[in-house]
Amino acid sequence: MELKLLVIRANEPEKIANFFSILGITFDYHKHGNSPLHYSATLGQVILEIYPLAKNQIETDKNLRLSFKIDDFDTVIEKLKENEITFLSEPKQTDFGYMVIIQDPEGRKIELYR
Repeated sequence: MELKLLVIRANEPEKIANFFSILGITFDYHKHGNSPLHYSATLGQVILEIYPLAKNQIETDKNLRLSFKIDDFDTVIEKLKENEITFLSEPKQTDFGYMVIIQDPEGRKIELYR
């Protein structure tokens, strides 16, 4: 089994897509079928999509936690600091590898690994 699609719902999809672009993810803005306009990127075999909140959704799900292995870790960390992204931890060695935890503009925790 493998993951094929991950959809993130966002109050401000463009802001979240811009945030992820700092990590090196390139999005297309499009729609298919009856779906709303949304952002889509391919990461290996996984498609990451950012949609607006669903009609019955009041706020972003802040319990979703994502993890990414970053190719140019140190450069990305500097870009995140330049863009005043919230760091929830300092970069450090853990049992799972060298990593840092940041927060996206809508409150989701994002783990970044070297």
